[in-house]
Amino acid sequence: MELKNDLIIRAAKGQEVERVPVWMMRQAGRILPEYRKVREAAGSFIKLATTPEMAAEVTIQPVDILGVDAAIIFSDILVVPEAMGLPYEMIEAKGPNFPTTIQSHDDLKGLNTTSAIDNLGYVFDALDIVKKELSGRVPLIGFAGAPFTIFCYMVEGKGSKTFSKAKKMMFTDPELSHSLLQKITDTTITYLKTQILHGADLVQIFDSWAGILSPQQYREFSLPYISQICDAINEAPVTVFAKGAFFAREEIGKTACNTVGLDWNMDIEESRKLIPNKTLQGNLDPCVLYASFGEIEKQTREMIKAFGTQKYIANLGHGVYPDTDPEKVKCFIETVKSY
Repeated sequence: MELKNDLIIRAAKGQEVERVPVWMMRQAGRILPEYRKVREAAGSFIKLATTPEMAAEVTIQPVDILGVDAAIIFSDILVVPEAMGLPYEMIEAKGPNFPTTIQSHDDLKGLNTTSAIDNLGYVFDALDIVKKELSGRVPLIGFAGAPFTIFCYMVEGKGSKTFSKAKKMMFTDPELSHSLLQKITDTTITYLKTQILHGADLVQIFDSWAGILSPQQYREFSLPYISQICDAINEAPVTVFAKGAFFAREEIGKTACNTVGLDWNMDIEESRKLIPNKTLQGNLDPCVLYASFGEIEKQTREMIKAFGTQKYIANLGHGVYPDTDPEKVKCFIETVKSY
């Protein structure tokens, strides 16, 4: 199907665009009352993410309501460990919890890596529905967690500020760590390729916990696996977003990805110098959206001026916060569009 608005695809490929494209991480979600209504009907986050019709509905909402230049499939990075045989629950106000974790080579043997993808049909069904309902209005983004970030949850069992249990394994049993990371990587490659088959026009890898590693550990336990994914996927543009890994920007830029996502701690000018040949995405601090409309416009314009209008996709430096006023979000999007 011909895309009516292919700005993001062209920008990701480094082709010329007539204006800067814009979307936001976590745009399908809690900022919209329309989302909260569907979430309430679902009864739980996991039910919402695993019911294709509902997931499709909340994926499309930001396109209709906010006017973003792309839809991103409503899902969770933790569907991958679940498909591999580690189910999780989402605890209100606390986040994800894995009753079973990986602690030994025996635990590793119990993981499903051959047919994990068969357990993710609900994601592909949701992609099919969204693709049909968007009918080419804007591109559809697919995504997965980076192997290191998924590893953190599979070993730690829950969110953490330090992920010291996960890091402990890297220091005490690097062999087990690398075996698990490789299994996650293989599953993720198949998962992203299947998302593309079901209509994802580009894909993003979220390395949410990249910033807890030292540069040396990042080079050993994260970058090689991200690099494998980028090398394997040539059917659609790939974006890598490694939150907090300011020290790895140059190396991420040398992988086969098309776009490097920046968080708000990463200096724009410096990032352009470090990554001269790739498209950059980001990186407004989500807290700017609490400011006045005038301040949002000012900061957004300054950001675009620093990035330049080509090889650039406007976004926030992380996901939009749930208590953000949708009108402020619209102000950000409109400012980008009218730049």
